[in-house]
Amino acid sequence: MAAKTLEEAGYKDFIILEASSRVGGRLHKGNIGGHTIELGANWVNSGGPKSSPSLQIAKKIKLKTFYSDYANLTSNIYKQDGGLYQKHVVESAVRIAKTRDAFCTNLSKILSSETTRDDDTSILGSQRLLKEVPMTPLEMAIDYFFNDYEDAEPPRITSLKTTYPRNQLVDFGEDSYFVADPRGFESVVHSVAKQFLSHGHQVIRDPRLKLNKVVRNISYSKDKVTVKTEDGSVYQANYAIVSVSIGVLQSDFIEFTPNLPLWKKLAINNFNMAIYTKIFMKFPYKFWPTGPGTEFFIYAHERRGYFPIWQHLENEMPGSNILFVTVTDEESRRVERQSDEKTKAEIMNNVLRKLFGNKIPEPQSIFVPRWWSNRFFNGSYSNWPNGFTQQSYKELKEPIGPIYFTGEHTNSTYLGYIDGAYFAGINTANDLIKCFKQFSDGHHI
Repeated sequence: MAAKTLEEAGYKDFIILEASSRVGGRLHKGNIGGHTIELGANWVNSGGPKSSPSLQIAKKIKLKTFYSDYANLTSNIYKQDGGLYQKHVVESAVRIAKTRDAFCTNLSKILSSETTRDDDTSILGSQRLLKEVPMTPLEMAIDYFFNDYEDAEPPRITSLKTTYPRNQLVDFGEDSYFVADPRGFESVVHSVAKQFLSHGHQVIRDPRLKLNKVVRNISYSKDKVTVKTEDGSVYQANYAIVSVSIGVLQSDFIEFTPNLPLWKKLAINNFNMAIYTKIFMKFPYKFWPTGPGTEFFIYAHERRGYFPIWQHLENEMPGSNILFVTVTDEESRRVERQSDEKTKAEIMNNVLRKLFGNKIPEPQSIFVPRWWSNRFFNGSYSNWPNGFTQQSYKELKEPIGPIYFTGEHTNSTYLGYIDGAYFAGINTANDLIKCFKQFSDGHHI
């Protein structure tokens, strides 16, 4: 979107350096058993007063999406050693969770109204104020669904004021639609790219897009930027937009010469890159409940976040026999560190056989995305931690000389979402265009 915005403003002398062999970033499809799955972003929101850019593009290209029906989740929560919780017990716990949710929203609005102060607390801090801290496996599992499942980090870490109310849901709607299309969610990015990059036979052929260009060094002065890639290529321009994730910025994978100032490095390193992992398994046949109201189920364990949120894909891919579970944060790191075989054995022995019996079949295949270990991402998406101030966030986004920074982590309204990335690209390009018009004429961007 940054490049498209520049192009539309008449600034066409740019290049896009992409580290991988494809465009799309954290919109990335995979395959298990001949079925396309989404390793990263997976849902679009609908039903709100505004229409999200990702939904608009998805509709335009007729991307296949399926409504995610969480309505019957209160009937589908399993105990640690097997067996379902009684529905009335779950409904009581959900009512309390909704009370916590409403309290969080109201407290956030109070904190945000204090313009002379920058007070904040964690989501857990607000739960403590309400005297409603989730303690039991059931309470923690439901709280996980309300918070970690969205933020990819636990309430003790996440900022209340910048998270509640959840603007993505308030603006674009709480109806979630699951993308399940052979072209992949990444086709949304391809659609944007084809609007301004030359292409043929569905392949982008524009020479301004350089694939497999892994940037390792960015040298800069007051009016020049030199970018060096892993393959020895060197590119020079008057300005650069850096759109890597906050995780990559924290890793020092890219060397800046001279070093970024301390205030900038502190802002980068005090922000959070969260991890959200969907573990897919394909089985020879279904052994879990199917039909209306069964798409999602929750596993409540005494260890918060232990293989908690499950979804089958019989609605999206009938006959696929695919089941996947979502883990986040430290569980994601733990799973990434161990072998897929160990993860498979752990899931089968510690969870699925407890829920559905010892006679269930072994999965034919398992797919574990590794966003944290991937040097081009170092995580899934950003999350605003408690204690990170508005001033620090301003510094996180601040340009350094001719270097501008963009990405979902620079859009506080839709932080962590595709739509945040969409608007961040536009906003950063417009900031650069303003500077460009003021101080230069005809320079390379």
